[in-house]
Amino acid sequence: MKRLAATVLSILFLAFSALPVTVAQAQEQPRLRVDLDELNPRVVSTTSTSLTVTGRVTNVGDRKISKLGVRLQLGTRLQTEQQIGDVLAGDKFKDLATTEFVDLVPDTLEPGQSAALNLAVPLGQSSKLQFPKTGVYPLLVNVNGTPDFGGPERLAAVTLLMPVLGIPGKAPASRPLSAPSASLLWPIANSTVHVVSSPLGGPLTVADERLADELAPGGRLDALVAAARAAEADTKVSSSLCLAIDPDLVATVDGMTRGYQVATGGGPVPGKGVDTAKNWLGQLKALVAGRCVVTLPFADADLTALTKVRAGDATDTALLASAVGGAAAIKNLLGIQPQDGVLWPGGALDAQTVEAIGKAGVKTVLTDSGKLQSDSPLSGIVALEGTDLRAQPIDALITSALNGSESTQNGLGAIAFRAGLGGQTGQERSQLLIAPPRHWTATGPELTTFLERMGDFYAAGLIKSSPLPDLLGESPSGTASVNYDPQDLTAATSGDVTAKMSQIDNETLGLSSAMTMDATKRVKPADVIAPVRLALIRAASTSWRGADAATVTGNARGDLDAIRGQVTVERPKQTIALASGASPLPAYITNGLPVGVNVRTVLKNNVGLRPTEAVPERTVPANGAVNQLLPVEALRAGRFSVDVSLTTPDGTRLGTDARFELTSTEYGAITIIITITAAGALLLLSSRRIYRRIKDSRADPAGETTPRVTEDAQV
Repeated sequence: MKRLAATVLSILFLAFSALPVTVAQAQEQPRLRVDLDELNPRVVSTTSTSLTVTGRVTNVGDRKISKLGVRLQLGTRLQTEQQIGDVLAGDKFKDLATTEFVDLVPDTLEPGQSAALNLAVPLGQSSKLQFPKTGVYPLLVNVNGTPDFGGPERLAAVTLLMPVLGIPGKAPASRPLSAPSASLLWPIANSTVHVVSSPLGGPLTVADERLADELAPGGRLDALVAAARAAEADTKVSSSLCLAIDPDLVATVDGMTRGYQVATGGGPVPGKGVDTAKNWLGQLKALVAGRCVVTLPFADADLTALTKVRAGDATDTALLASAVGGAAAIKNLLGIQPQDGVLWPGGALDAQTVEAIGKAGVKTVLTDSGKLQSDSPLSGIVALEGTDLRAQPIDALITSALNGSESTQNGLGAIAFRAGLGGQTGQERSQLLIAPPRHWTATGPELTTFLERMGDFYAAGLIKSSPLPDLLGESPSGTASVNYDPQDLTAATSGDVTAKMSQIDNETLGLSSAMTMDATKRVKPADVIAPVRLALIRAASTSWRGADAATVTGNARGDLDAIRGQVTVERPKQTIALASGASPLPAYITNGLPVGVNVRTVLKNNVGLRPTEAVPERTVPANGAVNQLLPVEALRAGRFSVDVSLTTPDGTRLGTDARFELTSTEYGAITIIITITAAGALLLLSSRRIYRRIKDSRADPAGETTPRVTEDAQV
């Protein structure tokens, strides 16, 4: 009983010890979500009279929350890049000023319910929010409440960077004597890989209608184009804007304009976004006319991953060249020549990749300043050590600020900080290349507001509008080397993916080497396998990060199987009767491709049948067929089956195996010879045994036998 009591007490002790941990973990779950609809003004100036914040607060927890209130908290002026980074990471800051809590209406929310958030705070000498001087300040929208079974606490907060160009009610402050030059990249790229297949001469098939939704009015891609077109009224904003375009996106939308299919569980169905694609592509053509355009890698591929496909002496350098050579596609489809040799790659670039893209024709890379290592602060263009390439740094702090739910506001704060409002020497830059996330998801109104406030910065002299070609045209300010950290390697395309890509690439190479151009069709083998090559590049897209290898490479595998599946052996509809033991086996080989294909026929599972000589290679003409007589010999009579398959001369599999059902009533010549020889040997041994027995019986007339080991027994 003592042991039992001790055991029970131990279990109870462990259970109660674990209880606070469980409660603590539950408390870490979000209770409220704050969605801001409006922040006005975005930039505080001498003419600002009030600060307005509107939005909604939603109970996303599992308990009722009451006594909801909201207030604003203003932090001290930010003076270092580290302080900006801490605020963007959501760290707490020291309060400079706070407003009173204002009750939400309603002030009690059941799970799933929402309440409007409305705050209007006067700005000026008597305001609760006093800005001591110009600069960039952290502003917190703080929502407090009391959950059931708990006490009052902060349940949600949104942190914003607030640029202050002038103190409300005071005279304008003097601007820096030398404002930095600023250029802005405007990414127009796929948010994910959409294409499932796009065979030569066949219909484009996409995974779903997400791309059509993004192209439609109000969609993500429509908003990016519409905001940039609206900014054309401001010449300074317009001249500083450079469109960064994904060739895969443009090619896919162009394909949609001619009709496309959507993959479903029950088979492909016609796509509904043909007119939407036509309209968006027309809007994009109008936008790019006469503008600066730079190229993204095809499908925003991880270029370092592509250098690891068939790595070594057999590295597929053409795959990477295709990924960085999208300028020709953009010119062909949009009628605009992108900046010569300028590329904005994603992901970390190692030394091998830098060398490879240089050989592929790239002259200048636009890259995150954090991925470059130099002895001095990076601002202008630099030469990459040991190469002929140049690198234009993209400000990493601004890019980080433009990533997130309140990206446009925080981006404005980071730009103002870099322009000199930090108040500390060394934090400002003489040149700014501003780049949002490549798959930017800001709403249309937010994008428009961001460009309008950029116009205000230009007008106020905080920054100077500079076309990107002007930045790139300057001489290098120094040298740098590529630099990446363990976090970059963790986010990179996995080795499992590149291994599967290498396997598919090898099979594609074997297939293409067996193809020949047909004199009448005039189709190049490279055009036939191009869909597989593009699918391999899409498999390296940065949008796949974290997906398993089979999913990532599935489309490429499907395209390859569809191509080689068109060269196959037809399965006979009836049993084939071999007229003699050495009758040839007739095989009918068809080729549905517009190119000739050299094939080799192989027998499998051919017990009872053997080839009598090597089967010669045959060329099956484009969209044609040939009869192939396979020299075989039956090893037995009766009914049996054999599988006939096709490969290229180097062994790459083609089509699917065809099972032949056979009957044979005769043996082949070799089989007959073996049978006769065996019968003769059996007759000879039997005769010898009979002779020995007769001889032994004569030697023992009394009938006595003596046990002995005869040669027959030994045999």
